[in-house]
Amino acid sequence: MEENQPKTGKYALIFGGLAGLTGIVFSVMLYMMDMQYEQGIGIQAVQFGILAVFVVFAIMQFKKANEGYLSVVQAVKIAPGVAVISFIIGILWFLIFSNIIEPDFMANSMQIGKQKAMEQNPELTSEQLDQGMEMQQKFFWVIMAVFMLISALFATVVGLITGLIMKKQKNAF
Repeated sequence: MEENQPKTGKYALIFGGLAGLTGIVFSVMLYMMDMQYEQGIGIQAVQFGILAVFVVFAIMQFKKANEGYLSVVQAVKIAPGVAVISFIIGILWFLIFSNIIEPDFMANSMQIGKQKAMEQNPELTSEQLDQGMEMQQKFFWVIMAVFMLISALFATVVGLITGLIMKKQKNAF
């Protein structure tokens, strides 16, 4: 008799969606505090923390739905799915935010980046800085794809660790 086993994709979708929505709430909170241009390590840590929490929750709920059983492979399947779904929701939010809510966001971000680059590299000419900013704009979506891969890799590591801690195999007989 075949068992009705839960699907890892369902948990990746649900908890990736929840992680994405939580990320949006965090982004709105930053906007309300006038911190939308901040890129410090604390903000990055909170964003990765949100992802890690939802990866662990997804794996825990999958194990619960699977009668208490979990393999490391199942955990590792769920984790990057959570990250990718969350990232897609985050990109959609970014498009809404940067085109509707704060239409000058990209221009302001570029200006802030240019000022930081001038402070860190005073020997650069204005022309060199403008070239660098232009290249950054051209490769924006490539950079986003790299960030998505980094998020998926991070989630996979969290999923692997969680899977190793929580694994419980069914008896062979």
